[in-house]
Formats: sequence, structure tokens, C-alpha cells
Amino acid sequence: MIDAHAHIEMFGKETPGVVEESRKRLRAVVDSVTEYRKFHIWKSWELLKPHFDFVFPTLGYAPNEARRGNWEKMERVEAFIRGHAGEIVALGEIGLDFHYAKTGVERRNQREVFNRFLNLAVELDLPVVLHARDAEREVFEKVQRVGVRAYFHSYSGPKELALEIAENDHIIGINTGIDFIPAVREAAEILPLESIVVETDAPYMSPHKGERNYPWNVEYAVGMVAGIKGVEFREVEQATERNAVGFFGLHLD
Repeated sequence: MIDAHAHIEMFGKETPGVVEESRKRLRAVVDSVTEYRKFHIWKSWELLKPHFDFVFPTLGYAPNEARRGNWEKMERVEAFIRGHAGEIVALGEIGLDFHYAKTGVERRNQREVFNRFLNLAVELDLPVVLHARDAEREVFEKVQRVGVRAYFHSYSGPKELALEIAENDHIIGINTGIDFIPAVREAAEILPLESIVVETDAPYMSPHKGERNYPWNVEYAVGMVAGIKGVEFREVEQATERNAVGFFGLHLD
């Protein structure tokens, strides 16, 4: 199994232990190293760097940080991404989150940062990892306009749009919140296996109430998708692994 989206650096001092336990259970973890509040990408990078034989990094700027309009930080993050472009498997997560960005100023800030990093992805010829909440249609249209291939992580938008996204050769992340987020289940029901990957968004979205999420809990998402679709666990496991490897261009032992 591959956890296609996690934030292992957010475990802090526990990070090495989480990585080692993940190695026992998974083939790989794609970690979205994202500028967000106190989690600065340059610090997260150094924490995860010893594990880059198993943890495959992306670099991005979270929309809920982007709404603050810190342009100096944005430029520093952009410079860091440029300096490590050959070491990452995608640019992201980036996107729009209008659930939290309520004001016109906050949404304008998010759009400016999102546009900036979408254009950077085009320049660097990288796929993008997207965070889209209450703004799924706008994010999709922007991606289509610039012509990058995209991974809509932890998708919880309309199922009709999910199909449109898949039909345009993008992939969608089904997360471990599948039990308690109806839109995630609906997406799992309607999408073909060829269009999905599974993810934890660890340490968030735990399938176990009151607990932190861990990358190996991706097994839960695989099992739920298998049950929903009436297929064997192994079929979902193989398909989602293949999709993650293909999208990110992973080189696994």
C-alpha cells in the first residue's frame, strides 16, 4: 500500500518512529511538505530528509496560510521550491479553501498565491497536489486552464464534478475519513479505480475517533473502498498503488 498524502513532519519528535513503523506496513508515503502556520517547509524538509528513500516529498503552500497574505513568506517558499525542484515528486499542496477564507481579502490572497504556484508548476513541469474545499469547481477550472495534471487530495466536493475531474485524467484522493464524510464515500462509489488513490492526511482524518491518524491507517481506506465496490482488498490495493506510482513517477524497490 501507498499513503498518497500525509504530513509526517507534524509528528515532531515522533517522526522517525512513525516513519519506521510505516516502513513495516507500506511500500511508500508521499508527504506533502507544506508551508502552514508553524510548520515551515525548510524545517520540515530537514526533518524528513533522512527518510527520502521511503518518504517521497512534495512542496507547497497551504491555502489556509495563503489567506494571510504574507508575500515575503510566499517568495521565500517559492525560492525554496525552485532550489529543490529536482528532488520533489509534485508541487503542493496548493489550492483554495473558502470554508475558512470568508472575506474578500482572504479569498483574493488565496487566489493570488494559488495562481503563482500553479504557474510555477507549469514552469517546472511538475504535477500538482490540490487542496480544494468549498471551491472545487474554481480550482478545477484553473487547473484545466493552465494544463497541469492534478491530484485532488481528500476530495469532498460534488460527485458529478469528481467524475468530470477523473474524465480529464486527474486523480482523486479517498481518505480515511470515508466513514464520516458522506462526500468522500460518494466519490468512492462513483469513481473508477483507475482514478483514485488512498490517503490518510495524517495526523488528521483518523478513522478512529479521538486518535491521531497514522500513514498505515491507509489500509482502512483500502478496505472501505473494496467493500463499497464489492471487490477484493488486493484489487484496490494494487490499483491505488499503480495510480500513485504513475502520477508521482515513484521509483520503488
